[in-house]
Amino acid sequence: MTGLDPDARLIEKLLNYLDLLEHWNRAYNLTAVKGQADMITRHLLDSLSILPWIGSHNLLDAGTGAGLPGIPLALARPDLEVTLLDSSGKKIRFLNHVRRAMGLSNVIPVQARLESFSPNVKFIRIVSRAFTDLASFAQAARRLAAAPSRILAMKGKYPESELKVLPEWLRVDSIEKLSVPGLQEDRHLVIMSVIA
Repeated sequence: MTGLDPDARLIEKLLNYLDLLEHWNRAYNLTAVKGQADMITRHLLDSLSILPWIGSHNLLDAGTGAGLPGIPLALARPDLEVTLLDSSGKKIRFLNHVRRAMGLSNVIPVQARLESFSPNVKFIRIVSRAFTDLASFAQAARRLAAAPSRILAMKGKYPESELKVLPEWLRVDSIEKLSVPGLQEDRHLVIMSVIA
C-alpha cells in the first residue's frame, strides 16, 4: 500500500477508532463486519488503500456509514478536512462521539442524504464505497463537485457494465486496482471528473 507511512501513533489512533466501533457496534449494528482482525482488513486497510488518490483538499465521504473510508483517511491525513455524510441518525451520533473522543477537529459529521445535502462549500474530492452504481453516485454528487474535482467510487469487481452507462458529462480518468493486505477479493477505485 503506497502513500502511507504507518507510524506507531497512527496505528494507535486507528486501533482506538476500531475499539469505539466494536463497542458501539454491539448495540447499534453499525457494520456487518465483526471482530477486530476482519475490521482491520475490511475497514481500515481497505479505506487507507485509496490514500494516494485523495489529494490535499476537502473531502466528502458520501454514505459514510460508520465513518468509512473517511475516519481512517482523516486519521492518516490530519491536514485534510473530511465531511462525513450519512442519513442514519445512529451512525451520525456514533461519528460525533468518535470526533469528540478522539479530538478529530478535521472531521465534520452531517446527517443528510447526498441528494438533498446543501453545504456552503463545494468539494474537490467526493468518495463513496456505499453507492450501488456509478451513474447514480455521480448524478447525486455532481452538484457538490467543485472544479477541478474528482468523484471517487470504491468498488469490488471491475464495474464493466456500470462503466458502459455513464452519462456524457462524466469522464473516467482512471480505474485503479487496489491492493488491500489480507483481502483476497477484488477491489477497484473508479476516478471520475465532471466535464460539462
